[in-house]
Amino acid sequence: MSFQLSSNAFDEGDDIPLLHTCDGADLSPPLVWTDPPEGTVSMALMCDDPDAPGGNWSHWVLWGLGPDIRGLAQGQPTDPELDRGVRQGTNDFRQLGYGGPCPPKGKPHRYFFRLFALDTAINLAAGADRRKLREAIEGHILAEAQLMGRYGRS
Repeated sequence: MSFQLSSNAFDEGDDIPLLHTCDGADLSPPLVWTDPPEGTVSMALMCDDPDAPGGNWSHWVLWGLGPDIRGLAQGQPTDPELDRGVRQGTNDFRQLGYGGPCPPKGKPHRYFFRLFALDTAINLAAGADRRKLREAIEGHILAEAQLMGRYGRS
């Protein structure tokens, strides 16, 4: 079985529930994943909107997930550091932690949750942005799992 990411809040390609958007409680969705590949030392998570008017918009940046962790509960706090050494970065809303879908009115946007299995531990201070995390994981990705949801406002 390959490395897979899912949520009981929405299925691949489905609408992200209001609860997980700026129009609702803006809670991070619950996420679960299968066993990462052998040799995984840590994992990192990013959530991005490639359909944003100004280009790819970062909604969540998180790293330091141990290879034994298999999920994140709904409504993760927006603290710089979570349990078990997990760190959160700054999203494009200039806030720590998860910032839910909040597109302009019009066509629904796609939101890609990407989980990376890495062959190294990432030594970034909490608050780093997506660009810094991407640089840190480059050349260390063993596998990637993805979940895409949609959200639009009329």
